[in-house]
Amino acid sequence: MYRSGAVMAWNVFKFCTALRGLGSIMILLVLGVVGVSYYAVVLSIYGPALTSGGLDSLIALVVLIMFHILLVMLLWSYFSVVFTDPGGVPPNYRPIVDEERGDTDRLTGSEFNPLTTPDPTNSRIRYCRKCNQIKPPRCHHCSVCGRCVLKMDHHCVWVVNCVGAQNYKYFLLFLFYTILETSLVTLSLLPYFIAFFSDGEVAGSPSTLATTFLAFVLNLAFALSVLGFLIMHISLVAGNTTTIEAYEKKTTPKWRYDLGRKRNFEQVFGTVQKYWFIPAYSDEDLRRMPALQGLEYPSKPDLDSQEF
Repeated sequence: MYRSGAVMAWNVFKFCTALRGLGSIMILLVLGVVGVSYYAVVLSIYGPALTSGGLDSLIALVVLIMFHILLVMLLWSYFSVVFTDPGGVPPNYRPIVDEERGDTDRLTGSEFNPLTTPDPTNSRIRYCRKCNQIKPPRCHHCSVCGRCVLKMDHHCVWVVNCVGAQNYKYFLLFLFYTILETSLVTLSLLPYFIAFFSDGEVAGSPSTLATTFLAFVLNLAFALSVLGFLIMHISLVAGNTTTIEAYEKKTTPKWRYDLGRKRNFEQVFGTVQKYWFIPAYSDEDLRRMPALQGLEYPSKPDLDSQEF
C-alpha cells in the first residue's frame, strides 16, 4: 500500500516537472504561430498590396494597421502574464480574522503556533501542509509551481505560470486579443484559402501558398478554441469566482464574494476605465483596492457567516 502511494506521488512529481519544461516549448509555439501569421498577412499578401493602388491598397492599409495594433496588445498581454507573479503568501502572514469563514472574532496568537503541528480541530486556520504556512482566503497550492498562489485560477502551460490574483486580468486580455487577432487573420486569409481550393490560379510560390494555408488553419483553430475558453472566464468574472472555486462551490447556491456584475468586474479590471483594456492598473486602484493584491476581498454582509 505504501509502495503504491509512493509510486503515485513520484509519477505526479514527474508530471509536474514535465509541465514546467513544456512551458518553454509552448512559448516558442505561440511565437511560431505569430511568425507564420506575420509572414502570411504582412510579408506575402497585404504588404505588397499596398503598392497596387486603388481600393486594394486601402483595404491592405486597414488590415495592416489593425493587425499590428492587435499584435502589440496580444504580445503585451501575453508577456505580462508570463512575467508577472500571480501572487504568493507574504512571509509571516497572519490574518486578523478568519475571512474565508466570515468570522468576526479576532484570531489569537496561540492559534497560529506551532505551524509544524497545527491543531487539526481548529477549523479557523487555513494552512497548507505542503508549504507549512497559513493560507489567505481564496488561496490554493499549485503542485506545478510548488507554492501557494493567491486567488489561484489554474496553472497555464501556455504562459509557463500560474494565473492568480495579480495576473488574472492580463490573462483575460491575452485571451481577448487572441480572439480578435486570430479572427482578423482568418478573415483576411479566407479569400486566399478559398482560392487555394478553386480551379483558378493563385499567385505566389508553393512555399508562400503553404504558409498561407498553414496560417489560416492555425488561426481558425485558435480562434474557435480560445473563444470557448474566454466565454467560460467571462462567466467566472461575472460571478467573482475562479475555476477552482467554481468546482468547489458547485453545491453552494450563493457565493459570499458575488458583489454584483459591475463590482465583480471591477475586482479584476479595476475602476479606472482607461486601464481596462491594457495589462496594467492605475496607482489609485492598486492603493484602494486590496483585492487586486490578493489578500483581502470584500464580501456580502448577509453571507459573512457562510462556511466553505
